Amino acid sequence: MKAVVTVMLKNGVLDPQGKAIGQALHGLGFGQVGEVRAGKVIELELAETDPAAAKTAAEDMARKLLANTVIESFKVEIAA
Repeated sequence: MKAVVTVMLKNGVLDPQGKAIGQALHGLGFGQVGEVRAGKVIELELAETDPAAAKTAAEDMARKLLANTVIESFKVEIAA
């Protein structure tokens, strides 16, 4: 079973990478782009057959290692 963990900086936390991406896009002529926020996506292949247990395990991994919960939030999605 696959778990997809999306980690993003919380609202209000400065995102220099997102700002740099936004400026680069504007420089390339994509002036319609507003605020840009950068994050990361982590795909985990889990040896779990129960979707609820897989989600719980992935959330625990995110809290303990994958996300810095002081400044980042995360979302877990489970795919069979």
